[in-house]
Amino acid sequence: MSDYIVSARKYRPDSFETLIGQDTIAQTLKNSIIRGTLAHAYLFCGPRGVGKTTTARIFAKAINCSNPSKDMEPCGECESCVSFQEGRSYCIHELDAASNNGVEDIKNLMDQVQIPPQVGKYSVYIIDEVHMLSTAAFNAFLKTLEEPPAHAIFILATTEKHKILPTILSRCQTFDFNRISVADMVLNLRKIASKENVSIDDESLHVIARKADGAMRDALTIFDQTVAFCGTDIKYEDVIRNLGVLDHDYSFNLVDCFLAGDYGKALLTFDEILSKGFNALHFCAALSSHLRDLLVTRNGGLDSLLELPDSLKRRYADQASRCSLKFLYDALGVTTACEAGYKTAVNPRLHIEFALMRLCFLVTAPDGAAKPVPQPSKPVPEPAKPAPESNKPVPEPVEGPTETRRERRKPVKTGSALSLNALLEEESGKKEEKKAPAVSDNLPDDEAILKAWESIPADFEAMGQTRLAHTLKNATVEIAAGDGIKILTFKVSNESQRKWIQDNRLLSLEGNLQKKAGASKIRLEVGVIPMEEKEVQPYTDQEKATALMGRNEEVQSLVRDFGLETK
Repeated sequence: MSDYIVSARKYRPDSFETLIGQDTIAQTLKNSIIRGTLAHAYLFCGPRGVGKTTTARIFAKAINCSNPSKDMEPCGECESCVSFQEGRSYCIHELDAASNNGVEDIKNLMDQVQIPPQVGKYSVYIIDEVHMLSTAAFNAFLKTLEEPPAHAIFILATTEKHKILPTILSRCQTFDFNRISVADMVLNLRKIASKENVSIDDESLHVIARKADGAMRDALTIFDQTVAFCGTDIKYEDVIRNLGVLDHDYSFNLVDCFLAGDYGKALLTFDEILSKGFNALHFCAALSSHLRDLLVTRNGGLDSLLELPDSLKRRYADQASRCSLKFLYDALGVTTACEAGYKTAVNPRLHIEFALMRLCFLVTAPDGAAKPVPQPSKPVPEPAKPAPESNKPVPEPVEGPTETRRERRKPVKTGSALSLNALLEEESGKKEEKKAPAVSDNLPDDEAILKAWESIPADFEAMGQTRLAHTLKNATVEIAAGDGIKILTFKVSNESQRKWIQDNRLLSLEGNLQKKAGASKIRLEVGVIPMEEKEVQPYTDQEKATALMGRNEEVQSLVRDFGLETK
């Protein structure tokens, strides 16, 4: 028992070649050693378990190695490498900033930096979790970090880059570590399982890798936990039971329920999942992820986005072929909305069950739901029907190409079910047609046009459009003769009014004016009153009083008799 070492420590990389998923950073650091362009400060930042501290140790060993390889890999046999591996190195120092984050700790470090290395060329200081330093400690460390002794190199490691002062960041070469891909983790786990004589299938390795969420250290920890539970012969069923991972079969079965419209089976499946202790919100996330993978599988060029074993890829391809893109898109919208509203739902279980029922009805409508009525390809005209008792007006027939307004006639009502109201309505329509003034082709005189124009604002005021009536009433009017027509130009006070009338009302106003004047040879134009022609509006109280006196003689007499002043 005392000889057992966890896999995260036992198989920790000890050379640039064994680093996983950080090839670019490893190559950059090796090139800087080969060319002799070492910086005095480095910052390694990224998520947990991706190799920041491990890379810092390998880099520190390679700098001080007496016999490095051609690729600048540490030999592991010289005094510097051996002393570091045995934990007694005097040139490579590690400091945990989480527990040594005060000003006094930094002052002790500054005193230690002044001592040259006893073995090797450089004294390398690896400061882990550097974001935990206090602001005062950062400020105390700033000067030493900017101008350290020639033999000192600092390597800072952190998971929270945003907490580090900008003055510290500007003095370091920054390397951003990426999350390790599922494929790289599966490959490394397979090698370790082979060395440990553990039998494990690809699906189990993918479950472990996806559970680790890009952290190799977490993947190795989960692997050790799985071996402790299952022994050396690991099965997929044991892995998902031990890790509390939802089986892919549930997602496949649920999608089959959605396609068949079987909401009862979908609800029973969800109840079974809850009875096994799975979190309902995690179930929603797993279902959304499954739909996303189906949507990606539908496009053959997106295989690189699927981090799945080959056996699962074939199942996804088979189910995706039975799903339309619209169904997958709509289903993904339902599940993501369900996730977003889960925490605010009064009844979370009902919230998810309703989402499952909606998914089942995306393809098959529920019993009793209204189905769309098929529409004919071309509209078929129907014969005229007798007027109903509710006195609804009968629509007029569509005007033909050779039919004019004066030739238009109302449809003749047939049948015996004619109501008295319908007859009265028809008779009233005939009277209105008789009273409608005829529009002639004669050229009208200016007086008739002005008289017709002056009656238009009153019509709009009666319809409740007082603002438009006021605008037309205050407009200045000019009439000019054109080529066989009369042109009436009315000018409003500003450009906004002109544009609105031009776009919305000019044609209807022109037609109304032609009807009122009884002549068709009238054209209407709208303009803006020039600034110099606008009447100056009174602003102050004195100006308003003077204007009132100018319009009313009685007010003038009152002011004069009482000796009033307009102030």
